Amino acid sequence: MGPCSWIILGGLAGWVASMIAGTNARMGMIANILVGILGAFVGGLVMSFIGGHGVTGFNLYSFGVALMGATITLFVARKITGR
Repeated sequence: MGPCSWIILGGLAGWVASMIAGTNARMGMIANILVGILGAFVGGLVMSFIGGHGVTGFNLYSFGVALMGATITLFVARKITGR
């Protein structure tokens, strides 16, 4: 995947994860993209621990992995910051 694909997939995953976590109102586009890209990394790590594959390209499976990781990232961040 190229940088543009990472930005698009990360932005979508971060945006949906922020709606799931209830933080959409205070996050902007850049924060959603960063959370989504970080979430793709976290989701890849989680999937490798349970025997699956991480982000494999621009497809629905990779979106699901990135979404799972972004949601985990937002919930952990909320627990750390207390907001």
